[in-house]
Amino acid sequence: MSLHDEALQYHHENNGKLGVVAKVQLKDGYDLSLAYTPGVAEPCMEIHRDKDLSFEYTCRGNMVAVITDGTRVLGLGDIGPEAAIPVMEGKAVLYKTFGDVDALPMSIDTKDADEFIKTVRMLQPNFAGINLEDISSPKCYDIEDALKAQMDIPVFHDDQHGTAIIAVAATIGGLRFVKKPLSEVKIVVNGAGAAGTAIVQLLINAGASNVIMMNSKGAMYDGMEMSRVNRVQAALLSKTNLKKEQGSLADIAKGADVLIGVSQSGAFTSEIVKSLNTDSIVLSLCNPNPEISYNDAKTAGVKVAGTGRSDSPNQVNNVSVFPGLFRGAIDVRARQINDEMKLAAVYAISEIIPEEELREDYVVPNVFDKRVAPAVAAAVARAAIETGVARTIVNPEEVRTRAANRIKLA
Repeated sequence: MSLHDEALQYHHENNGKLGVVAKVQLKDGYDLSLAYTPGVAEPCMEIHRDKDLSFEYTCRGNMVAVITDGTRVLGLGDIGPEAAIPVMEGKAVLYKTFGDVDALPMSIDTKDADEFIKTVRMLQPNFAGINLEDISSPKCYDIEDALKAQMDIPVFHDDQHGTAIIAVAATIGGLRFVKKPLSEVKIVVNGAGAAGTAIVQLLINAGASNVIMMNSKGAMYDGMEMSRVNRVQAALLSKTNLKKEQGSLADIAKGADVLIGVSQSGAFTSEIVKSLNTDSIVLSLCNPNPEISYNDAKTAGVKVAGTGRSDSPNQVNNVSVFPGLFRGAIDVRARQINDEMKLAAVYAISEIIPEEELREDYVVPNVFDKRVAPAVAAAVARAAIETGVARTIVNPEEVRTRAANRIKLA
């Protein structure tokens, strides 16, 4: 049976991948009186007096919404909210498996950004956090910015920031292996959409000083024709490509130490990667087919290669990010996920592999590594507390321990 047929059978036989499981049992009338009337009135009145108690007395405290409008689903494009449900549902399974976070898939039937924003904002009382997913660019920027400003719980567009966190963590891991400092290397990011711009910004926040962002027309630079630039890209131009290099990817990649792709399959030819500096790092993150395959990159002389695929070494996948990140954020009842929390997640992931264990095929931990989510959760919780966005102050190491005990990886 082909993967296509097996996947359809899998989803059909299970009627999807999620269900509802009660945490409590109803064995008799007394149990009923606790779970429902009259006992349920007690937590209702406590929450009425202090709405933040909804995090303690209800499922809200461990619940994240995975929300899309279906306008940019995986590599499938604008396939609509109904067709996006399997992806949102799958993401919910990953949240539970890797972070013991309860997640609810939600597809909203509108392409209007304002309607989407209003709908999500009104859902706030039900959730401890919002994971935005598969929303077309540049609309996704406006939606995330508006919701972050209007909501008192974390709002996180995973296609942007989850991808950025794991890409930067893998970059740092690769640079640790080849013994090059982030502040001194030349980094080329091919693709200036939601993921690409987030990667560039996070690289800069982490200390990179020589980053060039590429779009389909070539190198982007301060002073270029602004009709081709959105507001997020424009904000990055004064911080990137400071020499204002111009040209195609083949021109700009020459001598680069790191090449990151969030663009299209086949974009990195063997000639391009051969022109990189010695001990180069290439992360080809286009899915399902990368800019260049792992084997082709290695054959062309790349020292460290990584893709988003699970069938090659150095898988760079945001499943290593969002479960632990939200685990840490909701354990301290964070009001937002800020830049410090994102950087904390980067370093938590990049430091998991000890120096002596680094190899060219092992610079980023495996997504099934049980250490990842607890480490990310603890680091994110600590950063939330230190930056004043946590409602609850806890020991971050207790967050790590609880996460490790809750996550049921094989």
